[in-house]
Amino acid sequence: MPAGVRPPRSPLSLSVFFPCYNEEANVENTTRAALRALPRISDDFEIIIVDDGSRDRTGEIADRLAAEHPQVRAVHNRPNLGYGGALQRGFREARKAWVFYTDGDGQFDFEEIGLLLPLLDRYDIVSGYRLDRKDPWLRKLNAFCWTALVNVVFRLWLRDIDCAFKIYPRALFEEIEMKSMGALIDTEVLARAKRLRYTIGQIGVHHFPRRAGTQTGANLRVILRAFKELFLLRREIVRGP
Repeated sequence: MPAGVRPPRSPLSLSVFFPCYNEEANVENTTRAALRALPRISDDFEIIIVDDGSRDRTGEIADRLAAEHPQVRAVHNRPNLGYGGALQRGFREARKAWVFYTDGDGQFDFEEIGLLLPLLDRYDIVSGYRLDRKDPWLRKLNAFCWTALVNVVFRLWLRDIDCAFKIYPRALFEEIEMKSMGALIDTEVLARAKRLRYTIGQIGVHHFPRRAGTQTGANLRVILRAFKELFLLRREIVRGP
């Protein structure tokens, strides 16, 4: 990405979003954590809650928070579109120069967004990696193998492909067409960005145990879908024009 195209880091214009699927126990705490942290780093920010077809009260709570806080917007996928569809919606809804996303389950500390910002002076994209990841050992093993495979296939050489703590220039999403509706979405965005010569920096961020709700990423159907999409994406990006 040419240096002249990168939006300025200061003053910071920032969209923050998080996908939520059945996160009624977490969405309010996550939103309020963002509302506490963001004024310390930006005077121009928005928070977007992406309710991905939740079957619980997530959407209702998101709408109430949006009514209470002018910086908050709630958008709803009907029906559920999957993790990739939720991230696509967030990236498309963003209005500010930079786009940060994390998950709605409260496993990251919003205060650590500040760790990513200095790297924007040297890189176009900053991707976090989880320090002392607080997930079951089988999930961590699956993630290690998946990251190793993706790094070889796309030559990304990142420590934690799927860490949900990343910041991108919004301009990237005007240049790429996202297709993944599942767990491959992080890989797809990063691979397409690298093909366009965007540079990617990395930094460690802390990870915390999930306090409520249920993880869906380890579902066998989700994993098989990701593998199918992986090789379709490889054919398109690596062998394409």
